[in-house]
Amino acid sequence: MTSASPTGTQVHLQLGDVSAQIAQVGASLRSLQIGGVDLVAPYPLDAPTPSCSGVVLVPWPNRVRDGRWSDEGVERQLAITEPKFSNASHGLLRFTAYEITEGASSATLRAWVVPQTGYPYLLETSVTYTLRADGIDVEHVITNHSDTAAPVAVGTHPFLTIGGVAEQDLVLRVPARTRFETDERMLPVGTHPADASLREGVRLGDVSLDTGFTDLDRDADGLVRHTLTAPDGRRLTLWQGEGFDVVQVFTTDKYPGRPLAVAIEPMTAPADALNSGRGLRRLAPGETWTLHWGLTLD
Repeated sequence: MTSASPTGTQVHLQLGDVSAQIAQVGASLRSLQIGGVDLVAPYPLDAPTPSCSGVVLVPWPNRVRDGRWSDEGVERQLAITEPKFSNASHGLLRFTAYEITEGASSATLRAWVVPQTGYPYLLETSVTYTLRADGIDVEHVITNHSDTAAPVAVGTHPFLTIGGVAEQDLVLRVPARTRFETDERMLPVGTHPADASLREGVRLGDVSLDTGFTDLDRDADGLVRHTLTAPDGRRLTLWQGEGFDVVQVFTTDKYPGRPLAVAIEPMTAPADALNSGRGLRRLAPGETWTLHWGLTLD
């Protein structure tokens, strides 16, 4: 570990030429390198997390309209954390300093969601990052310690890159059949067929995205695979396992030090799931939910 920064204590993992840095605040993946090549877009150590980079999103990802939702007939009001659009955004642990248990090549970060305004449930959560020879595996575990079933969705927000290659020249592939249409507040209002070109691959410099996708094609092993491919053929794959049935792709020109950055965000549910119920899981008292995703370079 290293001393605290605005993102808390920093955990450093190493396995051969694979290294990662995990920030305590938000349990965020803030660096991944293979052979010194960046696969996660870095940002300055003395800066707060930009654009939710790498942060774990629990107990809901994305937005809740006006922070209001109906909990089986009981009206709940969450704190508004996205004033620009008057939404509750990205869950309740985004700014939480997790408890850390670390080894040489893996680390587990733990935090509790405690009953609070608009969400009266008690959840024990953890995220474990484990290095492998070609990347990193990530495991999320959530247990409901409430007396009643708790509505839960999970997401994460990594910004990806291939070091030494301009993001504009990376080719993005997303194997999605359906995209979510959103209103001016970035909340879903319908679904449409996804552009087939995304399944074939599009140059990042030719698209602008802040879009949720679902109906994702899974390979024979049950995994969904999204890829970023460099002109020299190197390919970064983000895979998402069972339960991660949605992905959000976000491009921005506001990430520090980069003219273009892209986040590929595995999620179990789309925006406003607390209201729509789409992808929302109700964990019974004592029930545990385990989810997996990861990154590989080939």
